[in-house]
Amino acid sequence: MTDEQIIEEFEREDISLASIKKRVFAYTVDEILISVLFLIIYFGQIPRDAGYEQTINLLNGLFSYIIFLKVIYQAFFVWAYGATPGKMLTKIRVISTVNLGNPDMIYAINRSLVRIVSESLFYMGFLWAFTNPKRETWHDKVAKTLVVDVY
Repeated sequence: MTDEQIIEEFEREDISLASIKKRVFAYTVDEILISVLFLIIYFGQIPRDAGYEQTINLLNGLFSYIIFLKVIYQAFFVWAYGATPGKMLTKIRVISTVNLGNPDMIYAINRSLVRIVSESLFYMGFLWAFTNPKRETWHDKVAKTLVVDVY
């Protein structure tokens, strides 16, 4: 869909873009949930008598698992439900600009991978949303998605 067609469809369907504030809150909730999930999965691998430095080194060794967990979490929820638990809580969802439904699995995976890249580059892709009229982040642009209010 072109930008004009998207705008027309949004007006016809009474769809509005999610605010940056809601998106930041949803992001925070999701990061907390991912952290708790990671701790539940890998808590047994951290020795009880490990010092601060040893714990940091162990967590650095698990960094790729954290990235993998984040990609799977984001991709699955966006593909299956159109929203992560954080987005559900804030009543926002991700829609495809191709069909205004949930993104296809490939787009959801691409979106979550580019999201990781954006985080790694000092959140530049997230900051992009502040300058974009459609509030698109880099991962939204790549995956052809927008984040909208549910109600």
